[in-house]
Amino acid sequence: MARQHPITDWPAYALVRVVAMLFQMFPIDLNLRTARLMGTIWFHLIRRHRERACNHLRLAYGDQLSDAEVRRLALASMQQLTMMAIEVLFTPRLINEWTWPRYIRLKGIDRAMEVLVARRGAILVTGHYGNWELVGFMLATLGFPLTAVMRPLDNPYLNRHLMDVRAKRGLKLLYKKGASRSAADVLNAGGLLGFIADQNAGHKGLFVDFFGHKASTYKSIGLLAMQHNAPILVGCARRIVSPGHWNDGRFRYEVECSRIILPEEWARQVDPLAWITQEYTMAIEQAVRQAPEQYLWTHRRWKSRPRGEEKTEG
Repeated sequence: MARQHPITDWPAYALVRVVAMLFQMFPIDLNLRTARLMGTIWFHLIRRHRERACNHLRLAYGDQLSDAEVRRLALASMQQLTMMAIEVLFTPRLINEWTWPRYIRLKGIDRAMEVLVARRGAILVTGHYGNWELVGFMLATLGFPLTAVMRPLDNPYLNRHLMDVRAKRGLKLLYKKGASRSAADVLNAGGLLGFIADQNAGHKGLFVDFFGHKASTYKSIGLLAMQHNAPILVGCARRIVSPGHWNDGRFRYEVECSRIILPEEWARQVDPLAWITQEYTMAIEQAVRQAPEQYLWTHRRWKSRPRGEEKTEG
């Protein structure tokens, strides 16, 4: 259960709804300029988050990036998150079965569509990259309802509102705690199950390589795939920006399926679970490398360490 603070939860929810109403009075791209400014303020004001993002970039890229480039990418990453927060408010209004081509370009999804049309059960994984909310939203708009596995928001009023907004577009939410049985039901019914797959899984997770360093990763995705012979689709929604203009963000995205992991592939592996987990983690890394400024570098991906290894992040 999410924690509850009755005295502050409802006022916080009311404030979010009022701010959302104010933003709805202006065009989305104008609001995104405001969001970039908010991200810039966040970058300069919250030193702990700024340094964490910079440290993670140095951990991932080593000496490939100058200090100036590290700061630029960290700033852009924090701006991307504030922009995404605004986009979540606008997505239900802007994206539907008639309007989506104005804002979204599809890339490499032909084979993914074949898997989805078969409706035999499949797993979609993405990372904290681009607009991860938009991936499932877009699939639901195309007629492939998604059940997303998530942790509920701490504020129950905001959580209920988010669930209602998503449900209007065919998105269902499944809470992580106790999700195994319901997740199995989704796959048994031929549904599509979605995960944000780059979450830190703690000391009990499976450690696989991510940007050259071990990262604790949940075993449940691979186990569900193996138990149900469900293919895994690795996708993302990457913001489209003009060449050389990393910060001219508009509400324009490229939704891509970069990798499909099929049961016959892991059937040949000595350790199928480890192979599956490494394979989709590597696909997420390859997507991030195309636009590293769109990854959530403040996310503590390397927080847990394998037994005997020293802590590598802040």
